[in-house]
Amino acid sequence: MRHLVLTLGLIALPTKQKESLPTPLQPLTPYIQTIKQNKTLKVTKPKSLVDALILVESAGNEHAFNKKENAVGCLQIRPVMVREVNRILRNKKSSTRYTKKDRWDCGKSKEMFYIWRSYHHEVSNDEIIARNWNGGPKGYKKQSTEHYWNKVQKIWAN
Repeated sequence: MRHLVLTLGLIALPTKQKESLPTPLQPLTPYIQTIKQNKTLKVTKPKSLVDALILVESAGNEHAFNKKENAVGCLQIRPVMVREVNRILRNKKSSTRYTKKDRWDCGKSKEMFYIWRSYHHEVSNDEIIARNWNGGPKGYKKQSTEHYWNKVQKIWAN
C-alpha cells in the first residue's frame, strides 16, 4: 500500500511515481469564483461589464476556443481585434503590442478590451459597448446583437 504525505503543499512520493503525476491545473481567474455543486457550475455576480461579457462569451474559461470563428480565450477575441488594438496602440504612440497568443491570457484579454473600449466607446453606454463587442463596429444597430445584450443583462442582474 502506498501512502501520500502532504505537508505545506509538498507531496512526498517514491521517486518512480513522480514522473506519472499529472500536471497541475491552471488556477481559476481571481475575478470569477466558482462553486461546484451537483455537477453544475455556479458563478458569482459579475462586478463589471467586462466580467459579464466574460461569462456570456466563455463562462469564465480562458481556454475556450471557437474554431468556426477563430475566437479564443475568456472574451473570445478574434485576430482582427488583436490587430485593431495594436492599431490603436500605434496611434497612441505606445510601444505595447499584443499577439494572437495573448488572447489565451484572461488578464491580457481584459487589457485589450479596455484599450478598445476607451478608444471607441469613451462615452458609450453599456448596451452599445456590449453589442459592438459582439457584432463589430455597427453591432449596436444589428438586431442579432439584441439577444446577446439580453444575456449580458440577465447575467449581470442575477
